[in-house]
Amino acid sequence: MEGRRAPSLLSVIGRDGRLLFATRILRLFAYGSLSIVLALYLSSLGFDAGRIGLLLSLTLAGDTLISLLITTRADRFGRRRMLVAGAVLMALAGLVFALSRDYWVLLAAATLGVISPSGNEVGPFLPIEQSALAGLAGSERRTSLFAWYNLAGSFATAAGALAGGLALSLIGRGALGEAGAYRIIVTSYAILGLVLALLFLRLSASIETLPVPAATATEAATGAAGSATAPRTFLGLGESRSVVGRLSALFFMDAFGGGFVIQSFMAYWFHLRFGADGATLGALFFGANILAGLSALSAARIAGRIGLVNTMVFTHLPSNILLVLVPLMPTLPLALLVLLLRFAISQMDVPTRQSYTMAVVAPAERSAAAGVTGVVRTTGAAISPMITGAIMAGAGPAGLPFFLAGGIKIVYDLLLWRSFSGSGAGGGGGARKEG
Repeated sequence: MEGRRAPSLLSVIGRDGRLLFATRILRLFAYGSLSIVLALYLSSLGFDAGRIGLLLSLTLAGDTLISLLITTRADRFGRRRMLVAGAVLMALAGLVFALSRDYWVLLAAATLGVISPSGNEVGPFLPIEQSALAGLAGSERRTSLFAWYNLAGSFATAAGALAGGLALSLIGRGALGEAGAYRIIVTSYAILGLVLALLFLRLSASIETLPVPAATATEAATGAAGSATAPRTFLGLGESRSVVGRLSALFFMDAFGGGFVIQSFMAYWFHLRFGADGATLGALFFGANILAGLSALSAARIAGRIGLVNTMVFTHLPSNILLVLVPLMPTLPLALLVLLLRFAISQMDVPTRQSYTMAVVAPAERSAAAGVTGVVRTTGAAISPMITGAIMAGAGPAGLPFFLAGGIKIVYDLLLWRSFSGSGAGGGGGARKEG
């Protein structure tokens, strides 16, 4: 039965669902390649760690604003249209980064465009795609669908990181030098953004929000204009506001902790601490993201046994302990081993978190809930790089960012367990149906 699940899911979600998988793969490949070189590229332009940290923080802050503006309007103006707009902003930001060496121009492009310094999802794409996919599979298959969706993204990020590292090792040996090699990868990021926009244009109208046309038909028949939308209040949330608010506070803490060790800074840290070159960094994050993807895939089966919240906490907690141990390792091989062990279990909470959010909010508010919680996570992650940059600028390749990240995320795990472990949807019975 399990062996036939993936093909059956692909047949259920149809052409649009498969196209959304393809756009995620392309986007995460671009993110993965850029994350390997971004901090190194900025350093080659003459910016110190403090200015790099500020730029990366404002990059994530800008992604948050763009995501909020686009996702909260996607159901009204069209999901496909908003996805195309996000892809265009991604392409424009990459183009400016490739052409300009002026810090303030780059800062503006990072804030207004879509750039991923972490290798993870940023911008409006994930909430809109996630909401579209949630309606394509029933609650019994939702966690599995999100697990495969995250697996595809992790593998794409891994391939992007490997490609970026290999490109650095090959191009950097030629006449262009190191900075020129970085610029080629940044230019490729812009090109992939344009390809992404073309793929989004091929989506059909079936990905658009369904409750709105249904409400219009009802209004035409009964004259009850506005009845379907009256309960909604702030940012499209009505009856789900309370649970989304509680989840958002916790997700902010988790993302704030993770922001101390985004992939760009980890690559920079390994380069400073152990002298790791581009090829080594590419291979490291290729393996790390492959393991992360496999861990996400196994989450659905575990959640079917112990529940969504249990899976989120019991897999996330040991991964954060391993994160704290990374800077304590005396050699590069040991540090790489601990980090890879961490990634082997670190992403089991992602599809379960997404599925849990979709399960506990009203179906008509899923886009808004995904958008709000996604924006909150990006906001949390946007603050930390400034602190990491200041730490590294003042004390070199210190391990403090790893300690802060692991410690904050451990507190998040404990608070999540205390707040939601008793709920039917997360602790036991309800979660098994989700898996």
